[in-house]
Amino acid sequence: MPESPERFDLVVVGTGSGNSVLTPDFDDWRVALIERDAFGGTCLNRGCIPSKMFVYAADVAHQAGRTGHLGVDTSLDGVRWPEIVSRVFGRIDPIAQGGEDYRHSLDNVTVFNGDARFVGHKVLEVNGRKLIGDHIVLAAGARPYIPPIPGLDTVVHHTSDSIMRLESPPERLVILGGGYIAAELGHVFDALGTSVTIVNRSERLLRAEDEDVSAAFTAIATARMDCMLGAPVVGVSQEGSQITVRTEARDISGDALLVATGRVPNGEQLGVTRSGVELDHDGYVVTDEFLRTGVEGVWALGDICHAAQLKHTANEDTRAVAHNIAHPDDLRAPDHSGIPHAVFAHPQVAAVGATEQALRAGGRPYLRAVRPYGDTAYGWAMEDSTGFAKVLADPETRLLLGAHIIGPQAPTLLQQLIQGMQFGLTTDEMARGQLYIHPALTEVVEQALLAL
Repeated sequence: MPESPERFDLVVVGTGSGNSVLTPDFDDWRVALIERDAFGGTCLNRGCIPSKMFVYAADVAHQAGRTGHLGVDTSLDGVRWPEIVSRVFGRIDPIAQGGEDYRHSLDNVTVFNGDARFVGHKVLEVNGRKLIGDHIVLAAGARPYIPPIPGLDTVVHHTSDSIMRLESPPERLVILGGGYIAAELGHVFDALGTSVTIVNRSERLLRAEDEDVSAAFTAIATARMDCMLGAPVVGVSQEGSQITVRTEARDISGDALLVATGRVPNGEQLGVTRSGVELDHDGYVVTDEFLRTGVEGVWALGDICHAAQLKHTANEDTRAVAHNIAHPDDLRAPDHSGIPHAVFAHPQVAAVGATEQALRAGGRPYLRAVRPYGDTAYGWAMEDSTGFAKVLADPETRLLLGAHIIGPQAPTLLQQLIQGMQFGLTTDEMARGQLYIHPALTEVVEQALLAL
């Protein structure tokens, strides 16, 4: 007779933001946590946090030797890669382990380390054990996309999951892709001494950004690194430690290959359709506004259910799901309006709301204003000649439709515009309803708003 599945009040698949579902509301619930990798998910172990720790080191290294225009002579004396790696993961790995140890210590929580697969209606199998949940939260995130390039499956290649744990940096790194991962890690390795070639099928880097930002970032990156743009890859091969990427224009060789061509959600890997959960055409779990799937008691949050794939949106989802499970008569929808994002490359990029090209394509009237960093006193101090703030507004309501900044401190500068947008302030109220510190860099935002 088949063994009955082990029953839980709540099953959470994934311990990134999913780990935070367990609020005090669930202290007396029988809970199962399932994780196939390190506790903490992508952000803590393979994404936001370690990459920004590398980026900070890269920013310092990149600045060295580039200060002569300020009358200050500097040089980069060396990069101790093993110490950088040790500093990053020596801090992160204990956090991940500590999180897992804590969950193991709780009497009401059972931790399952392994791959989960649905084998029936609300029934999951992990390491040969079957479990069923009254409530199931799908928080299994996303993974790097590996494109079907001829030969790629036969060569040693890295993704953002593995590249930061290399024992030593490559002499020559080839990066496939032109999005935020390629931009950030290209900056890291170039600044720390690796010869970097970016190969991108599009003519522009960061092409999802506002057109002016994308064009500016592309110009800066191509002046700094070898960038093959508008160059679809036709094949990859390896001979010894040498990896060759073939494009229609020319071949590029390196001793390491980073595939940074996007990320795909993990719903299909979980086999969610076996439980009746629907996936859309891009593989994302389909939910309603309260993050309920079409199966009663099954919820989804974060990267597995929407393309934003940002930690702050996943955290917002988590708060909503935790509340909704505990308080079914008081459902709350996560706030996904005006989702901001940033790229921590060099220069930094930050954005919220619509791009100019999207407004134009949608036929929506708008006003635009662009102000260079160099028009502000602090911009003069930095001798910045490439950064700018761009704002887009509705000509009738005077509400902000989009904001895009490229340059030093871009994510920090954007935050005041995010706040104004979320609280329904007009661009005039944002520009004139407060005092801007002089001569802080925030004046570039003030001047852009005043120009509207």
